[in-house]
Amino acid sequence: MMREIIPAEELLHKARAVGQYYGFTPLITLTAKKRGAERATGIPESLTGLALDPVAETIASFLRQYRNTERASAPRTPLFLWHTNITPGRPAQKRATVQFHAIGTDRALADAVIIRALIALTRDLYHEEPVVRINSMGDKETRARYARELANYFKKRANALPEECVERAKCDALAAAELVIATECADDLPAPTEHLSDASRKRFEDLLDYLEMTETPYELAKNLISRGNIWNDTCFEVIVGGRRVAWGSRYNDLAKHFFPSSPFSATGAVLQIASEGMATIKAKPARLRYSFVHIGDEAKRLSIKLAEDFRKAHIPLTQDIGIESLTEQLNLAERRESPYLLIMGRKEALEGSAILRNRATQEETILPLTGLAERLKSFA
Repeated sequence: MMREIIPAEELLHKARAVGQYYGFTPLITLTAKKRGAERATGIPESLTGLALDPVAETIASFLRQYRNTERASAPRTPLFLWHTNITPGRPAQKRATVQFHAIGTDRALADAVIIRALIALTRDLYHEEPVVRINSMGDKETRARYARELANYFKKRANALPEECVERAKCDALAAAELVIATECADDLPAPTEHLSDASRKRFEDLLDYLEMTETPYELAKNLISRGNIWNDTCFEVIVGGRRVAWGSRYNDLAKHFFPSSPFSATGAVLQIASEGMATIKAKPARLRYSFVHIGDEAKRLSIKLAEDFRKAHIPLTQDIGIESLTEQLNLAERRESPYLLIMGRKEALEGSAILRNRATQEETILPLTGLAERLKSFA
């Protein structure tokens, strides 16, 4: 039977662990703007006239908080963040949320990492295998083309569809499509993927390649759609026990309302769950012994798969899967002061190995990927 309520302590602990192994930094750790600096508050006026769905409202709140950090602006390197409304030492809100975001990258790798993190977290929380359903609404060019196709569809099928759907289509074809889907009479509804622009098609195909190469289970869902004034390109949902527990999409258009002078690409997902109790305030976490750095698509794909092995083995390790620059990954590892670097490039990925470097002695050991997590325990 599906769990209905999850204790705040458990939810926070498992979200923190997933964030660590998949390379998401807690939003709360970003340095706030210096005292006296201008602090942006509230939701931008440009959003007040738009009807935001609950997930969009949650992400808008995240963007408002992110805007008040020193990192706020178009990031020079991709920034992967996780966030929750659970505050240690305070009673949990009845509706708890956990969010994963990738800011400053339009690569499909970002979507793939978020989806993998969601799968890992939902498996841990519900003790069931989640179902990931995925689709793409494309960019503005695609959405305009799709809206015209939907308008034609409702005109031609006016006599066969519920009257409410036909009337709704006269004002908002996408809203009418959502209503048709909800009434389960959308078998022949046009699919947005049939109208993707070249850029959107390439991005969607790249994501599917990442999911397949990393053996990530998913289903194509042509009737999974999103509103064009907030979301764009990829959208996905996570289903457990026949119920949606998480929703995600690219939200470049939403981010522009908060950062009009320096727009950036962004992808995010929100998991919502009933919670109770209180999460304790824990001491500063121990220094992580391993920083896993990698370069090239082959290594990135393997690092996504290895994250679960490391997590299940409780290896004190973190990585920055979504950051492509090896130099930036090494800089982040330097700040963490991890005693060991685990390094994988294209050559190592193809050979099925990784290099373990002792940062104090610069001694290097080549380790096979088979049984890697267990081997690292001997160095921990």
